[in-house]
Amino acid sequence: MRAMLFQGVGKPLIMKDLPIPTPEPNQILLRVHACGICRTDLHIIDGELREPRLPLVLGHQIVGRVAGIGAGVDGFREGERVGIPWLGGSCGVCVHCRGDRENLCSTPRFTGYQVHGGFAEYAVADRRFCFPIPEGYPDLQAAPLLCAGLIGYRSLVMAGEGKRLGIYGFGAAAHIVTQVARWQGRKIYAFTREGDFDGQRFAREMGAVWAGNAGEPPPAELDAAIIFAPAGELVPLALRAVGRGGTVVCGGIHMSDIPTFPYELLWGERILRSVANLTRRDGTEFLDLAPRIPIRTEVRSFPLEEANEALELLRRGAIRGAGVLLIHDDTKGA
Repeated sequence: MRAMLFQGVGKPLIMKDLPIPTPEPNQILLRVHACGICRTDLHIIDGELREPRLPLVLGHQIVGRVAGIGAGVDGFREGERVGIPWLGGSCGVCVHCRGDRENLCSTPRFTGYQVHGGFAEYAVADRRFCFPIPEGYPDLQAAPLLCAGLIGYRSLVMAGEGKRLGIYGFGAAAHIVTQVARWQGRKIYAFTREGDFDGQRFAREMGAVWAGNAGEPPPAELDAAIIFAPAGELVPLALRAVGRGGTVVCGGIHMSDIPTFPYELLWGERILRSVANLTRRDGTEFLDLAPRIPIRTEVRSFPLEEANEALELLRRGAIRGAGVLLIHDDTKGA
């Protein structure tokens, strides 16, 4: 199979021919149709996430069809369309797993980090962490639901039920979360890089009632804020924007250092919290909800061999919505 391989920090991915993997017990083999690109992939490439398997096939927003089934697997059939998210396995026995918080497992396995991901024509996955894809979503539109959607949904739940929600960084996750929040009757205030007028226009098109630069105060006091941009300097700004009792959620897996800030920004029972990974319950709830809203994902597709170019565009904030690698085009019977 063709695969784009990561071999070390700062190095571009290279195309390699690798053996098609064989599913082990409790695994399924997927013929990959599409795989979303994510800022987490950049954190791995840049060495900000420091324990990747090497060499590594990146990619953790995988949509494909079951092409093989390992021993002990039930509930899946060959040809079924499924998705694979970031959390690719957990121990099942630690205190967190036993408490239905496998996102905090002591010994997790992550897709496209400790196990090979979806920047390839085939991938294997733990059958416990594979989700049926809702009908009505083509492969390209379904892929961003599996990380941008799932992590965004978990972040939204952690933000509480306030009606005025700020979102810092308007990319793949934000454009999905905005649709969920509007469906719930909330108002969205979007914050982008200074001068990112295209991003602000996109936010308003998605239903934000206001969009401006991250350093600007919003026109109304916020009940909560979600920070998707990996910039620690946004934390004090978000705390300043939310009212007493408000919550600021850091939705990324990595963030630059948070600068010191006066205690008065946190005082008043404001809450600052992070979101870590996802649970299978998140996946079930969100993928059931997505077609009922319905969520529309805006994507820009790239062939597998252009993964490096796609990642560089993501780094520059030059992708509207989500970027997705199209590996097998199911609409053409490939």
